[in-house]
Amino acid sequence: MTGSTTENGIKWEVRANGRDFHQSCRRRSVLCIRWGRYADNVVRSYKYTPLTFFPLNLYEQFQRAANLFFLLIVILQCVPVIATIPWYTTMLPLLIVLFVRGCKDLATDVGRRRSDAQINRRPCDILTPEGFKTVKWKDVCVGDILRVHKDQVIPADLLLLCSTEPYSLCYVETADIDGETNLKFRQALTVTHTELNGDSTEQNLAAFDAIVRCEEPNGNLHSFRGEFHWKGERHLLGTDHLLLRGTVLRNTDYAYGLTIYTGSDSKILQNCGRLKLKKTHVEILLNKTVLVILLFMLTTALLLAIGAGIFEYRISPNYDVVSIVQRDSSPAYQGFLTFWGYIILLSPSMPMSLYITFEVIHMVHCLLIGWDVEMYWEDTNCPAHARTTTLNEELGQVGHLLSDKTGTLTQNRLLFRQCFIAGHIYGDISQKSKPLDLSWNRFSCGGLKFSDQRLVDKLRGRGSLECQEFFTALALCHTVMSEWKDGLPHYQAASPDEEALVCAARELGWVFLSRTRDTLTISEMGLTRNYQLLALLDFTSKRRRMSVLVRSPGGQLKLYSKGADIVILERLQKDWPLQESTDRALELFAQSCLRTLCVAVRPVPEALWTEWSRALNLAGTATGNQETLLEEIYDQMEKDLMLLGVTAIEDRLQEGVPETIASLRRAGVKVWVLTGDKTETAVNVGYACKLMDPDTTLIQGEELRQLLESPSPNVDVKSKEPEVWITDKKAVMSKAALVISGPELAELTKSSEWGAKFVALSGQCQSVLCCRVTPAQKAEVVEMVRKHSASITMAIGDGANDVNMIKTAHIGVGLCGVEGSQAVLNADFALAQFSFLRKLLLVHGHWSYYRISILLRYFLYKTTAFALVHTWYSFYNGFSAQPMYESWYISLFTTTYTSLPIQCTGIFEQDISARSCLCWPEIYSIGQKKQLFNPSVLASTLLYSFYSSIIFFFVPMGILQYSALDFQTLAITIETSVLFATTLEVILCTKYWTKWNVAAVIFSLAAFFLSTLALHSTRLFTASPKDYFFLGASQNAYSTPEVWLTIFVTTCVAVLPSITTRALGVVLANPNKHKIHSSANEPVELQSWFQRGTVQRRSSYAVSQGKGFGKLITTGVGLPSAAPRQDGRVTAESLKNESPQGLHIEMNRAGVSC
Repeated sequence: MTGSTTENGIKWEVRANGRDFHQSCRRRSVLCIRWGRYADNVVRSYKYTPLTFFPLNLYEQFQRAANLFFLLIVILQCVPVIATIPWYTTMLPLLIVLFVRGCKDLATDVGRRRSDAQINRRPCDILTPEGFKTVKWKDVCVGDILRVHKDQVIPADLLLLCSTEPYSLCYVETADIDGETNLKFRQALTVTHTELNGDSTEQNLAAFDAIVRCEEPNGNLHSFRGEFHWKGERHLLGTDHLLLRGTVLRNTDYAYGLTIYTGSDSKILQNCGRLKLKKTHVEILLNKTVLVILLFMLTTALLLAIGAGIFEYRISPNYDVVSIVQRDSSPAYQGFLTFWGYIILLSPSMPMSLYITFEVIHMVHCLLIGWDVEMYWEDTNCPAHARTTTLNEELGQVGHLLSDKTGTLTQNRLLFRQCFIAGHIYGDISQKSKPLDLSWNRFSCGGLKFSDQRLVDKLRGRGSLECQEFFTALALCHTVMSEWKDGLPHYQAASPDEEALVCAARELGWVFLSRTRDTLTISEMGLTRNYQLLALLDFTSKRRRMSVLVRSPGGQLKLYSKGADIVILERLQKDWPLQESTDRALELFAQSCLRTLCVAVRPVPEALWTEWSRALNLAGTATGNQETLLEEIYDQMEKDLMLLGVTAIEDRLQEGVPETIASLRRAGVKVWVLTGDKTETAVNVGYACKLMDPDTTLIQGEELRQLLESPSPNVDVKSKEPEVWITDKKAVMSKAALVISGPELAELTKSSEWGAKFVALSGQCQSVLCCRVTPAQKAEVVEMVRKHSASITMAIGDGANDVNMIKTAHIGVGLCGVEGSQAVLNADFALAQFSFLRKLLLVHGHWSYYRISILLRYFLYKTTAFALVHTWYSFYNGFSAQPMYESWYISLFTTTYTSLPIQCTGIFEQDISARSCLCWPEIYSIGQKKQLFNPSVLASTLLYSFYSSIIFFFVPMGILQYSALDFQTLAITIETSVLFATTLEVILCTKYWTKWNVAAVIFSLAAFFLSTLALHSTRLFTASPKDYFFLGASQNAYSTPEVWLTIFVTTCVAVLPSITTRALGVVLANPNKHKIHSSANEPVELQSWFQRGTVQRRSSYAVSQGKGFGKLITTGVGLPSAAPRQDGRVTAESLKNESPQGLHIEMNRAGVSC
């Protein structure tokens, strides 16, 4: 037996109540060494411990080339023979960088620990020798038997043993797994239900000693294979027997389970994928630029070292003083020492302080996002939260937004809004509609968004048999389970569509009360009626419909059916009435993006029922092709139907979704929707949320395949917008959208060529809809876009099924919704609403990109211009590697004198206001096109710094070389000129001034002058002449008018290119270039996805429903044997008269009249 299971891949063994056995095989690790088999149930997302923080953090920080480079510089500065400047000039900035980065990493890791602790400390009941005991999640071990309470989150992957429900059935909500809020059922094995249930359940579980052999831990959420061995018997296990970690137990008082997988072995954690280190494009380009600067520095040092050798060989012998200083060293040796001296001297050109400023600016930007009250959702007390502090500038460069649908774009809350019955459309969907007064209905639970008093009057007055029959069908034709709370019926459904329909019928007087295996009990306007359930023809994705065959209290047999319109309409009687008006109603519903569903009835003769039931019983006992036989028998009954009406359900969008998507489209962001729903549902929602225009052409199926197979796929469906209004001709997109399904995507992701063509084709279209995709396929789509396009990708979702997609994208956003917290825990940014994405990208993203681009360019300019002055001075000091500046000035220039102004600019700078960013989303394209930070911009910045360094040295040198001033005065003059010019450059870059910007500039200049005077004082010179040798130099220099004139001229000439460029940009700019044409905000007519006049319609029935509930009902599993007693009749005196209101549209074969 063991050998066969091993061959089948079933190698995981779990012994019930075998804690000692599993503890002995518990997985452990020390450093990088791991051993053991079974993981504990502790979640660990942190990296450090008190013992490992210091060495591990230092190791990680020195993985950065810049930090390692400066550590080597400090070591070189400790060698006296090559130390051109003191070691502390580099050591001080390096320590500050390491300290600040270490504090940031520590704070982040502490946050991870707190998040882990909240999960690990959740309570659960575990079976011990003394009985069930409440412990923490982290104490759960493989093989433990747990008791899960109603509405409790399941702490590990459990094999369901029994429950308090009949037949050990239980219901779980899998919102944190697959994003669906409807319930799924799980059922225990018959053997465990029979043996373990009863009055002595706890004693039976304590003596339980079964062995489970199953597959190794994996991330497949929808598959489970195993064997259950107990009392010499072997039973097969499947997905229906497994309760997954993260799901919530519903409608079941208690469920008992055997722990199979814990912690990192559980399916949900296995499915989360590996953590990917994300780097921004700006940072990647910056690192390449720093590498170029490093190569330039090494080349310059080498050339200067060669110059030193030549000087030593040819010129030094002619001067006795120089010969005595150099002593007997050879030119080669002197050049070798000089090379290392210049490496130290030019090291400030490597912007070490940039990295720490980069970190600080990122952190502040994240805080600003969290502090934005306009991105705070009061209903859930949830602010925006930046969980990753290194991706801020990427928010301003997003080119592709890949979004989940259910729970992300929609509220996953379906509402009954309209219906079509006997030629009339009922329901007012306008904003001015008034709610119905349903106080006459004692079963009303509220929440009905339907508004039409005429229908209520017809139902209460019994004036329309068609309306009564329609709502009778809604109250009977379903698989809903009822649960009574506070004297009112509440429903749990396999599909949110079914729940919406049954709730609507309840509010309007047709109340589903209860069900048994053979009966359905409903209340029709206060009168309780019991219907005998003869057959239930369950829903499947292939059938796209369901039916119930019932016997009414009067003895009539009727078949009630509901399903997709194209399925029901083809099964109606020939020449059925109101055909044209029904088609028109379906089209109107689709144009309003409502999900349509047809309802029909068929009277069934007794003879037909007798014959058909006999055939049904035979098919039920068939051994082969049972499903095919059942479908054929169902088809025999589901024909010659009579249409009762059409329902129209709204899958309500989240607040602000249409406006957000419209703004993002104007900003040039390509929005892709990736959903597990069917095509029709996704298309309808696409129109509703303005993902597509009403006249957009959909390209799908064979047409899409033909385009991809063509040598150069091209879409030629142009916008109808007059070209006079289009300022960017390249931005003109085709009025088309691509629609593709999961199987088709599987082919694309396998072929790199087809994937490249699809991404290129999508660039010509407005948007892309990917339907029926799995969580793995979502990640593959993101990877495909990243591979075949240069744009930044952002993925947004709210459920665990979106985690892989979120991790794969450049930027991942998780929504704090009803579908759990897995998406948020794995995201880079967390939001409460999809609409907040608008401000996150268009405002915070644009500002971050703008600010950081200015910051990086300024730092490169400042440090390079500052360091290159030493190079020009080398031609005057015999290539001796003598510094041009005072040693303390070198140390304080980047950390004190010039750091605060640019930091304030990087924090507060705004090129335009937040309101302007939202009003004119087209400005966002600056980041998408990388206009502010690209190789050409960086090359011009470095060229500008090269020019400035020449001015910084040669202008003061040319003015002062023939004066009576000494070297120290020249150094003070150049130092002051460099500081003034770099400060003036910050002032020119700043467009948005705050009190902090002004204070930073004043503080930097004051700090320079005060520290310079202090460092040149007699007291410090007396204490340490070696370190403070500029005795009185600043006082002498600043008392000379010639020095101030030189500083003024040098500063003006240095910043002249910057001022000239800005002036020319204003003078030569095209005045019409940034003109944005807008029109009055008119309501957008929502159109259907099919062309007018066609007969192709699509409904979206039961988008989340799975097969199985019908079988449970007809077999009586989990249902009481008799219906509970209900009150018989509600008296007429309790009913209140209401005035007619709402919308009424009469239809006939000739047309529609309102």
